[in-house]
Amino acid sequence: MSKVLEGFLYAESHEWAKKEGKIAVIGITDFAQAQLGNVVFVDLPEVGANVKKGKEFGAVESVKAASDLICPVSGKVVEVNEDLVGEPELINKDAFASWLIKVEYTNESDFNSLMNAEAYKEIAK
Repeated sequence: MSKVLEGFLYAESHEWAKKEGKIAVIGITDFAQAQLGNVVFVDLPEVGANVKKGKEFGAVESVKAASDLICPVSGKVVEVNEDLVGEPELINKDAFASWLIKVEYTNESDFNSLMNAEAYKEIAK
């Protein structure tokens, strides 16, 4: 069974978000990385890019498939995990430590539609 951590919020599209003040740290779930297999490439937005809740903000490619990344919140990208550009396989090692982007979110209510760990466990089987 995939790892699901408390303190994170989860989207049905298998991204996670963690609030740190006015910043949302965003990554893909352990379930998502397990389904993808060995991640070989990550396409992420530039710092300063605007992202929208429910819209694509990048992609993850593995030896098995390519998957669009769907943003769980709207806002402005303030940081990108550059380590993943050179070492995308870090996502497979620890999907929660290998965050993708940090977003200064514009609407606190964006988090209301995300699932807590218990609810996400029900769909990540």
